[in-house]
Amino acid sequence: MNLSVISTRNLLRRKGKATFILAGLVIGVATTVGILTYVNAVSSDILHKLEQYGANILITPQTESLALGYGGLALGGVSFELEEIRQSDLARLEHIPYAGNIAAVGPVVLGVASVEDTRILMAGIDFSVSHILKPWWQVQGNMPAVGEVLLGADAARVLNLNTGDMLPVKGVLMPVSGVIANTGSQDDALAFVHLEDAQALFNKQGLVSMVEIAALCKDCPIVEMVGYIKEALPDANVMAIAQVVKTRMEMLGHFKRFAYWISAVILFIGGLVVLVTMMGSVRERTSEIGIFRAVGFRRRHIMKIVFLESGMLSLLAGLAGYGLGLAFAFAALVAEADGQSVQIPFSGEMAAGAVFLAIALGLAASIYPAFLAARMDPNDALRAL
Repeated sequence: MNLSVISTRNLLRRKGKATFILAGLVIGVATTVGILTYVNAVSSDILHKLEQYGANILITPQTESLALGYGGLALGGVSFELEEIRQSDLARLEHIPYAGNIAAVGPVVLGVASVEDTRILMAGIDFSVSHILKPWWQVQGNMPAVGEVLLGADAARVLNLNTGDMLPVKGVLMPVSGVIANTGSQDDALAFVHLEDAQALFNKQGLVSMVEIAALCKDCPIVEMVGYIKEALPDANVMAIAQVVKTRMEMLGHFKRFAYWISAVILFIGGLVVLVTMMGSVRERTSEIGIFRAVGFRRRHIMKIVFLESGMLSLLAGLAGYGLGLAFAFAALVAEADGQSVQIPFSGEMAAGAVFLAIALGLAASIYPAFLAARMDPNDALRAL
């Protein structure tokens, strides 16, 4: 009879203690896996949504007289006397390192137009990239052709215009092609026209007021990209708009650190459960260990029996804990998904880590009980019969 058979039979004979050890390890591993899986899934979801957020890098003229209003420029009710960026300079962005990570470059020309007694901010944009830079737009009507205008919800309401009406701008009648559904953003108060139309209306041929860039994604080196854009356009201000996720990512960071401590405490408790239970098991088997020593088993054989028992239970606990942890994380994500589908991909690294953690914890907690069993004097053990 080899040592593994002896260890297996000992576990089957003492099912209560084996179950207690298994439960302690499973709870510890499942808690750790569940928390880490949940935090990683939420972080990945935030980064994925950030990729679809639209413009994430903003280029504005260097000036100290501007206040934030639209994309970094204060324009409401003041004369629009600002420095501009030469549109031809934007070609330099094609040659910067990481240029392949730029999804879209959207130059914007801004100007204030008077419509009867109302002043309205007009933005000339490149509509060919608006679906990337403005993915939240829902247009009631059509996207504008050259010579047409697209109104924000508030602008259409204040001007009392709808699709098909005419908007007089600087003596030019521009048909309203559509109205953007309410977005809750500054876009609601704007009128959008094609870039070349705005340049002609406001006499800004070859100039742009600002540039929106969609490039901030999960794997984009955003800090380096901003630095290279600054080098390419030294006369402009370049900033990354990361505030949309900064607060939540910081919160997740704090939660992750707190989760590590909670997991460590639960794993420590699980280790104590293994230690106490194995010590009780060793004391119960004093006579059995004495017989083993009497028939020729060495100390290393006794220790090996204890470690095999702990190792087999730890292996089962690692596998069960990983599956249970994934189930906990999935349930938590479903509760927050608000009807959206939730997917948690299988992670071989996480599974291997869970098994390794369970085995390491189980064996570490069994060192003292194994050492205690090996030190038993066979004569004293046999007297207990």
